[in-house]
Order: sequence, then C-alpha cells, then structure tokens
Amino acid sequence: MGTLGRAIYTVGFWIRETGQAIDRLGSRLQGNYYFQEQLSRHRTLMNIFDKTPSVHKDAFVAPSASIIGDVEVGQGSSIWYGCVLRGDVNNIRIGSGTNIQDNALVHVAKSNIGGKVLPTIIGDNVTVGHSAVLHGCIVQDESFVGMGATLLDGVVVEKNGMVAAGSLVRQYTKIPSGEVWGGNPAKFLRKLTEEEITFICQSAVNYKNLAQVHAIENAKPFDQIELEKALRKKFARRDEDYDSFLGVVREIPPQLILPDNILPNKSPKPSQ
Repeated sequence: MGTLGRAIYTVGFWIRETGQAIDRLGSRLQGNYYFQEQLSRHRTLMNIFDKTPSVHKDAFVAPSASIIGDVEVGQGSSIWYGCVLRGDVNNIRIGSGTNIQDNALVHVAKSNIGGKVLPTIIGDNVTVGHSAVLHGCIVQDESFVGMGATLLDGVVVEKNGMVAAGSLVRQYTKIPSGEVWGGNPAKFLRKLTEEEITFICQSAVNYKNLAQVHAIENAKPFDQIELEKALRKKFARRDEDYDSFLGVVREIPPQLILPDNILPNKSPKPSQ
C-alpha cells in the first residue's frame, strides 16, 4: 500500500471512530435503553490493509464473530458466535453450506518447521464443532470435525472423513475418506457407517436452516424486539381449563411462528 493508500485508510479510520463516538453519545442520551440495546465497538469484518474479507450475501456471520483479512466465506455458510477466522499471513477459504460453530478458531501458517506456507481450506457442507482449532489445514467436502478437536499444519481430512471430539491431529496427517480418527494423538478408530455419512450431510443442512433464523433475529430493530416480547407475554399459553372457563381462544400471532424446518416433527401446513 502506497502513501496515498495509507492516507485514505487513515481518513477512513478517523471517520469511523467519529461515528462510533456519536453512537455512544446517542446511546447515553437514551437513558435506560442504552443498557438494553445490543451495542458494541466490535468489528465483525476487519481488513488488514489491502487484505479484505469476502462474505457471500447469503452467508450468516454472528455479531460476535471475527473475520479478519484474506478470508472468503461461501454461499449458505455460517460463522457462529465467538468464532475467529484470522487470514492475516495467509488465506482462508470456506465453501458453501459449511458451519463453523461457536468459539472455533481458524488460522493459517506463514512458516513452520517444514518451511511450508499453508492456507486453511474448508470445503462444502463441512461441520466444524464448537471450540475446534484449525491451523493451516485442508478439510474437504462433507467432512466432520468434532467439538474441541485440533488440526495442526498440513493436516488433510478427505471427503466424508471424521475427527472425533477432543482429538489432536498431528502435522501432515491424512485422514482418509470414510474413516473416524480420534485420540491424542489422533489414530484410526473405525470406518464410518452409511448412517453416519448421511448424518454429516444432514448436520450441515440443519445448521444452514438454523442460521437463517439467527440471521433474521439479529436483523430485527430494537422496537420490533420489544413488540415481540410484549406479544409473547400476551399470548403465553395458560392452562386450557383456565382459558375455557374464561371463554378465551388464544391464537399465536404470525410474528411468533418459527419456520417449519426449525421445529422437529412439525407437520407442514396444508396448502390453500
């Protein structure tokens, strides 16, 4: 970045700082509402000079997640609360329909003992469990990384591979397709069943649907949140005998009805 680029970057920085200061002043003037609104100086998307995150418009990024630098997130993917994806010294690529669950960490390698420069590449329809750590590795399509697992530099998880929760996968380990590896250090445990392979794909679909609900909720303005709180209180279910005694018929307003694909065992509504 040249002198002009740095100057423009600095001007942009101070404009944003001024805007945040005005936002904080306005919040204080709101009195008690200042403590109810979800306000934060946190930046979900952050560039490192000319390295800028690229997030598909249909992806969900939780407000408390951090996507930094040269990171690409594909269509329908979801980055959940507390996640950090730091593409500063190399790049991170995440395909479509993939979920990176709460508090997971994804980083890259500029150099290591092997002297290799390693990005982190995560394919399509991958599930990465809560608090997992992925560093300079490759996770191919429709794979599963369990909660709290750690994948070190050069690890390759082939399509339909699974890493068990809490495992440590050593550098340059390859987990073949259709196998479960686990332990510290991770070793081959057994072959995946057909039901488990199907579950991996379904897990990605479930998180894609759930992310849509979270995206809608996070987009709601403060007034709508307060209105829905009042509606929930008003239409809260009471004992049926109590309602019958009063002659009350309660109907759930459409604002409080969740999509069919979120409620388990909910039969679809008949078409008109």
